[in-house]
Amino acid sequence: MNRPPIDAETNSPEYQDQVIQEKLFDAEIPGFQAEFDPLEAERLGAFTEDALSEQDALDSTIDHVAEVDDERG
Repeated sequence: MNRPPIDAETNSPEYQDQVIQEKLFDAEIPGFQAEFDPLEAERLGAFTEDALSEQDALDSTIDHVAEVDDERG
């Protein structure tokens, strides 16, 4: 992929926001695959860790074995 040289204009946050906004509009076109570089994806929050903690996951499980035993009586 040929990239233009980085200069003050293309490196400004305003310019980068404009490019990202245009890519987001393009991504809404059915069948179009917009490509985001890692820095753009990071700015959009793609790498924000928001998964459940292990303890939260364990706390959310249901003990199915106990329910089956209760039904059998």
